[in-house]
Amino acid sequence: MRMRRPTVATRVSDGDPSASRHRGAQRGLTRLLTRDVRGLRRIIIPSRLEATVPDWIAAVRALVDQYGAASSTLASDYYEAERVAARVTGRFTVPLLDAPPDEQVESSLRWATKDLWPRDPEDPATTEAQLQPMSVRLVQAEKKAEAVAQKLVADQGRGTVQEAVRRDRQAVGWARTAALGACAFCKMLVTRRAVYTQESARFQSHDGCHCGAVPVFKGQTFELSDHAREWERLYREFAAPHSGDQLRRFRLALAEHGHLPGL
Repeated sequence: MRMRRPTVATRVSDGDPSASRHRGAQRGLTRLLTRDVRGLRRIIIPSRLEATVPDWIAAVRALVDQYGAASSTLASDYYEAERVAARVTGRFTVPLLDAPPDEQVESSLRWATKDLWPRDPEDPATTEAQLQPMSVRLVQAEKKAEAVAQKLVADQGRGTVQEAVRRDRQAVGWARTAALGACAFCKMLVTRRAVYTQESARFQSHDGCHCGAVPVFKGQTFELSDHAREWERLYREFAAPHSGDQLRRFRLALAEHGHLPGL
């Protein structure tokens, strides 16, 4: 009996099951990261901020390294599977991204904890957040740190796909994929349709962003998913004609048509 040859994936979409599974795997990874970051809050002792905050930063940095490597590995496996599905020729080894520089991690975590330090209530530069009780400021700092760590880790996975696209001669670019519950900013970027080339753009993300990058190979055509086409329609109809106000109008249109369930 003749073996049936695997189907060539000539069409690729932001809504493909493989892209959704990969995005879900990355999100699950960062849930574990968030759990572990929360477990480190006990390191910060309010009466000894100068001594304990650096120790906390070092501990969070170790988690970012650990989970970032896992995120990069997940992205590598996803890229290789997509390459097999596209049946492109030639061997290729996906390069795993290095961890973000120490300076970037420390700067981000210093920002997350900036409101912990004592401030003069009479100083006009003192913000409302800095006047809150220490218990409140600790919770706020923890939430910011979780979001910062999540972005650093997720960017490593997204960056792995982008770097692979840049180096792989059989890749023509990448496209953005977002979950149904993504924010208006991310949905707007998905609607741009065009496949980003190896050199054309960096991945724009924010704290808490769970969007992904879908590789597109020679011989493939990228198509928007049904829900992304609806986002595109709303953007063109309600936002595109209003220069300088597109994102706000797009957010309103999404909410009015049930595409921002959190609002």
